[in-house]
Amino acid sequence: MSPPIDFEIRRRTLLVGTAAAAVGAGFARHASAQNSNAAPIGPETTTVTLTVNGEARELTVDNRVSLLDALREHLHLTGTKKGCDHGQCGACTCTVNGERVNSCLSLAVMHDGDELETIEGIGTPEDMDRMQVAFVENDGFQCGYCTPGQIVSARKVIEEIRAGVPSHVTGDLSAEITLTDAEIRERMSGNICRCGAYANILAAITQVAEEQA
Repeated sequence: MSPPIDFEIRRRTLLVGTAAAAVGAGFARHASAQNSNAAPIGPETTTVTLTVNGEARELTVDNRVSLLDALREHLHLTGTKKGCDHGQCGACTCTVNGERVNSCLSLAVMHDGDELETIEGIGTPEDMDRMQVAFVENDGFQCGYCTPGQIVSARKVIEEIRAGVPSHVTGDLSAEITLTDAEIRERMSGNICRCGAYANILAAITQVAEEQA
């Protein structure tokens, strides 16, 4: 066994060493800040072609622009709402290639060639979709801010259940999935209504599902 090391550190030595480490860290942060201000490598913008509500649209966007901002600020489709901007409220829900997505979490440049549908492509005040009519008939909204995302999700929820796509509350995966309140609530849980119109939203979705049965 090696003999014990006779080690002693003095207070002055400790303080000097600590100060040197702090100075070194400061230099490292300064160098990092300088590097962060350096010009980016490669192009800053990209031109993409999107098929939005059946219409081909070409736009050039900053590579950091979200799909939500591309829809609202570049294509002026403001029906898709910006709520939390963190993928937690569902107000920005639209569909990409038939699947619902939170557009605030996706970059526009990722969707070159994709097909998108927003609330503007679902119906108009003069020609409303059946789900829009059901929301009106069941008073499924109050302030209306979350309603576009709710309607986009609601239509896809029925499609998912009909297609046999299971959810967290689905029991027997070998049996046909039935359209229950629990299934609807679970699948709509990503769409928040701060007014609390959940019971009426559930009634609207159930009404449309029964009409389509």
